[in-house]
Parts: sequence; C-alpha cells; structure tokens
Amino acid sequence: MARTRLSRADRYDQLVEVSWALVRAEGADALTLGRLAERAGVAKPVVYSHFPSRAALLAALFSEFDDRQTVMLEEYLEAAEESLDGRANAIANSYVGCALAQGRELTGVLAALEGSPELEQVKRESEHAYSERCREILAPFGATDGLAKRSMTAIFGAAEALSHAAIAGVLSPDEAKGELAALIVAVVGRI
Repeated sequence: MARTRLSRADRYDQLVEVSWALVRAEGADALTLGRLAERAGVAKPVVYSHFPSRAALLAALFSEFDDRQTVMLEEYLEAAEESLDGRANAIANSYVGCALAQGRELTGVLAALEGSPELEQVKRESEHAYSERCREILAPFGATDGLAKRSMTAIFGAAEALSHAAIAGVLSPDEAKGELAALIVAVVGRI
C-alpha cells in the first residue's frame, strides 16, 4: 500500500491533531516527540523537523488552542448584540465553549507549560493578548479610562475556574457561561 505524502502544512496539522489525541488518551506526560512519531506513523526526524523539542511542541499545542479560542470569540462577537450583555455573553460563550471543546487534555498541556520559563512566557503573552482584546470589546461599557488590569484579572480568573468546573462536570456548560457573563457585566458595570 502506497503512502500519501503530505505537504509540510498538512503534516504539521496532522502532528498537532495526533498530539492532542495522545494527550487525551494518555495524558500530557506521555507526550514525547518519539511517542508522537510512533503514533503518527512517521519517522522521528519528521517530527523533529516541525518541533525541535517537547517544549516547542507544547507551545505549538497551546498556540493552536489560543488561535481557535480567538476565532471563536470573533464568531460570537459577530452574532452578539452591541450591548454589555451581548458582549459579555460572547466572551463567556467563547471562553467556556472553547475550553469544553478541547476537554481535559488542555489542563495537562497548561500544567506542562508552567513547568518552564519559556513555555510560561508563551502562555502569558497569549493570555495578555486575549485579555487586551476583551478589554477593547468591553471598553465602551466601562469607565472612560478603561478597565483596570485587576478587573481583567478577576474576569479571567473566574473564566478559568468556571471552565474547569464545566469540564469536570461540577457545573453545566450553561451554568458556567451564564455565571461568567453575569460576572463580566457586574465587574464592568461597577466601574
């Protein structure tokens, strides 16, 4: 049986997809470049040509998740009312929805990211960019000088906790989204 040769971009996408499946099945600790090569049915040099280290692979997984989260946010915003409630719901639905779509494997990748300063930096930069985008979205409804960093920290601390509770089944997805939207409205409304 002849193998189909994938383009570099298609191979990258395949390796990311297989990586998420491996983390889902066996946990983030099982994700090594050698194990990825084995699971993807490719030689190790193929994997190393895309990801020079495990840290680079973890960073790529987080970036891929972050890209999907940003796209989902923009999709919800397009459909949302241009009101504080509409914007808060768009942020809540996209944040919790993307975390639910990724599932429990995201927790393992996030934990692994915090294991090294370089990976932690990737996570911090990504979170900062997302937070700034949300600050822009909410700015018309808050104080004239914008939302304070402490307010955005509170919102995203709650977003992460509510998302984890929904993933674990402690809260329903609708409860997590509704609570986050209500919190956003309360925080922005008090300013």
